[in-house]
Amino acid sequence: MFNWSSLSDPTTYIDWRSNRLKAAEMALNQAPVVVSDLSNPGESAVSELKNRCDAANFALYTSVDSGDVSGQIPPVGNFAAAFGLQIAEAHRSADGTGVVALRVTDKAAQRGFIPYSSRAMNWHTDGYYNPTDARISAFILHCVRPADDGGVNQIFNPEILYIRLRDISPDYIRALMHPAVMTIPQNIEPDGSIRPVSVGPVFYGDARTGRLQMRYTARTRSISWNDEPVTQEAIAAITEILAANDPLMMQVALKAGQGILTNNALHNRTQFQNETKDAGRLMIRVRFHNRVQRKT
Repeated sequence: MFNWSSLSDPTTYIDWRSNRLKAAEMALNQAPVVVSDLSNPGESAVSELKNRCDAANFALYTSVDSGDVSGQIPPVGNFAAAFGLQIAEAHRSADGTGVVALRVTDKAAQRGFIPYSSRAMNWHTDGYYNPTDARISAFILHCVRPADDGGVNQIFNPEILYIRLRDISPDYIRALMHPAVMTIPQNIEPDGSIRPVSVGPVFYGDARTGRLQMRYTARTRSISWNDEPVTQEAIAAITEILAANDPLMMQVALKAGQGILTNNALHNRTQFQNETKDAGRLMIRVRFHNRVQRKT
């Protein structure tokens, strides 16, 4: 397996780079995997989704379980179980099964947080503020109801961003692996609890598989970076790459019953509008502390 953290083996890197770029290009042209039943997705669908996540760190699926008519939450927990994903996050907005409903709301616990508004969301990976022992390695984003207009996601494989940066300068990768390169300060939650300060790298290895994972946010408030010049150059390079609409970024306008299964790929969201006040855009998100792994 390619050791992404080693910058002294250019031959192996060239081979891995070529394979990753080909896989990312192929992902752009693949139709969503059809899942007939989220509660029992079937061996062939699970195998295909695992392989796509292994190749490109995300996969799209389409199902008949939108929940749009009944208003019931689709069985995404059962769907996740088919991939060995463990719902282990105690998010403030999650229900008892770890499912979070993303919709416009003015509830006290969610007021002021962009995911629960119609505003655009900048580039980030989920859980970038989490402590080291509770990192987010994968998530599912399932569409129950799309917005009337907008609410489009872009997805970018962190391995492709790694390639773009390493091609500019391997020193950027080295700087972004520093164990204290990015700091998110503590935050007092609406219920009075304190989310502790989070210090860590941007690029790091998954504890179970060694595969490259990324921790990042494009926000400029409530965040501090290592002040080394090479770090500042690397962050500026990330900003430029993400703003340039790389040809290997995927744009996704999820329809009811469709979803994204991903090893916490970079993503954003455009602003949206809901013409129907009580039945606007509704997404279901579930986060996991382990990755989707290819079937062996």
